[in-house]
Amino acid sequence: MSASLLQPRVAIVTGEIDFEIPTLNTTGKTWYKIIGNLTSHQRPLVALHGGPGSNSEYMEILSNITTPRSGALVVYDQVGNGHSTHLRDKLGDSLFWTDSLFLSELDNVLRKLGIRDDYDLAGHSWGGMLAARHATLRPKGLKRLVLMSAPASIDLWLETGKEYLRELPQKYQDAIINNEKAGTTNSTNYQEAIGYYSTLHVCSIQPVPEPIASGAADSANDPTVRLSMYGPLNFEVSGSLKGWTVIPDAHKISVPTLVTNGKRDQAGKTAVQPLLNEIPNVKWVEFEHSGHMAHFEEADKFTKVVSQFLGKV
Repeated sequence: MSASLLQPRVAIVTGEIDFEIPTLNTTGKTWYKIIGNLTSHQRPLVALHGGPGSNSEYMEILSNITTPRSGALVVYDQVGNGHSTHLRDKLGDSLFWTDSLFLSELDNVLRKLGIRDDYDLAGHSWGGMLAARHATLRPKGLKRLVLMSAPASIDLWLETGKEYLRELPQKYQDAIINNEKAGTTNSTNYQEAIGYYSTLHVCSIQPVPEPIASGAADSANDPTVRLSMYGPLNFEVSGSLKGWTVIPDAHKISVPTLVTNGKRDQAGKTAVQPLLNEIPNVKWVEFEHSGHMAHFEEADKFTKVVSQFLGKV
């Protein structure tokens, strides 16, 4: 949902926050957007985008949740993405592109916007992985957590994806497997196969909604973050997220937590089950007619579910 589609009376503020980048002797910029009023009596909802390598535009749709309750939605482009500082010279640096970097950035955003002591947090996909990691640190201001299509580990994400891969028509299986093995992922038949997979398991809405397409275009324009953290392939992780897991620490998440995913999601039931097992106060909702983008594919139901979970302050 673009800002232009929002009710005219809703305040929209954009800006940049200085971010002293850990391990680098430099100060970058984190671009943010606030939809609504941070001084409202309602706790703000901070939303973390996925990718890694996307931007925050496709998370603005969560204002459908915050606006009716007179609250504020805060989205921002993680460093290396969107309107924030890009760091192309750090391509391939797996020691730099870690969740520690993005945890520092999140803390910086919360502190400089003055909401560190009272906020709800939602994260989608990689953003949900980051949100879960943040919650394991038990920050005092975090009140409620929404993990949207976020796997408990990268290995479970890959395991589910490979199960879906085996269900594809043989020509698409062959195109994906052979081209990933050969490193020819720019080939026409690979792109066709991945497109088919995506309509089943990423987003069934065609054409893909513009805010989602915007993130993909940004990632293609500067693939530094995706290549460094995930890698060039779809069904193998070679970047800094290789082996990533929050399972050993998930029990430390003490706030009420909502886990959501789609029935056809690569972050499917197997991939989120450890979160359901380990988080003490957790609720799970699976969206029957969605892949990885339930907040678009079943927007009305998603909005209702999350609104009920967040409730009133």
